[in-house]
Amino acid sequence: MAVRLFTPPTLPKRGGYSQVCEVTSGKLILIAGQVPHDVDDKMVGDGDFDAQVEQVFENLGRALEAAGGSFKNLVKINNYCVETVSYEVRANYRTIRDRYVDISNPPVSTFIYVPRLAQPNWLFEMDAMAVI
Repeated sequence: MAVRLFTPPTLPKRGGYSQVCEVTSGKLILIAGQVPHDVDDKMVGDGDFDAQVEQVFENLGRALEAAGGSFKNLVKINNYCVETVSYEVRANYRTIRDRYVDISNPPVSTFIYVPRLAQPNWLFEMDAMAVI
């Protein structure tokens, strides 16, 4: 796999994620929005942001594994959080995320607040890209 995650000196250095991902070879894996449901499609963490983020990362790990990869292959994540989650609670996201991603070479990332997600009890959803 030839992937370079970096922040060039011409862009702001933001902690916790890379600004650029350069892929020169490998198999691109696109992962649909992962939601806080378990393998039996049961909702996990109703009203509990941390539990929902944890479940989403667990689901993402299973998707990566099914494609022959792991979190080390993750190059991009898009995070969607309902606007009712406070900034203070959202800060827990980074603590949970850092248990899964390579924090020394983190994927490029976007975090977006939205009015709501597809289901009214979802607080968090994430889609992702990996290169294997």
